[in-house]
Amino acid sequence: MATVTVELPSLLAPIVDGARSIALEADTLRGALDGLLERHPELGVHLFDESGGFRQHVLCFHNETMTRWMKSLEVPVGDGDVIRIHQAVSGG
Repeated sequence: MATVTVELPSLLAPIVDGARSIALEADTLRGALDGLLERHPELGVHLFDESGGFRQHVLCFHNETMTRWMKSLEVPVGDGDVIRIHQAVSGG
């Protein structure tokens, strides 16, 4: 298994005791995201919709690749890979 880092936006940090990054072990991108939710299930409602896909306002990058354009999240991850979560903020 590879050790990857999941970076979270400051808006989600209070949910995970203030952490902005979390190290996880996984074989695939999907495995890393599942591991994140296993460790912090309360993130699920903020990241994923009812069908299990990312919410419309959530962007996820695996290293420099936006996951929205991937055919599947079942892509291998390697040691040192970074998964970045971004949330769009709107209002006025």
